[in-house]
Amino acid sequence: MEADRFMQRAIELSERAVRQKSGGPFGAVIVKDGEIVGEGCNQVTSRNDPSAHAEIVAIRSACQKLRTFRLSGCTIYASTEPCPMCLGAIYWARLDRLIYANSRFEASAIGFDDTFFHEEIVKPEDLRTLQTTQMASSEALAVLRGWFDLDGRELY
Repeated sequence: MEADRFMQRAIELSERAVRQKSGGPFGAVIVKDGEIVGEGCNQVTSRNDPSAHAEIVAIRSACQKLRTFRLSGCTIYASTEPCPMCLGAIYWARLDRLIYANSRFEASAIGFDDTFFHEEIVKPEDLRTLQTTQMASSEALAVLRGWFDLDGRELY
């Protein structure tokens, strides 16, 4: 089955991250029309970049290869269920499907626990541990409105 091959590649990439000590044990591939168009392994520690999760690296790779920021028609295979940041990126990139191997609960049981993030982001701002304050600004709102009124703007 072709899906097995793509998941196997995601797992190989997770093993690469461990071998190369580039970050956590996570890998991801993006597939369109039966072809891998993007792949990545976790590079958080090697790049000193907390956003360099395997799924984000794979999305960036696929977007560059396909010369688009919309990955509709694509499937992402991830060695572990994506964290909220990566899941958000998957939605923003408009991927059609997500297939993962390890669940976040399996990862948590082993010691890689991102439960806090899953729980925290759905809380109202005033209940989050991250101090969050809105500084209303008419200037910032004017920029937002100005962009929205532009002819030919590209929505994403």
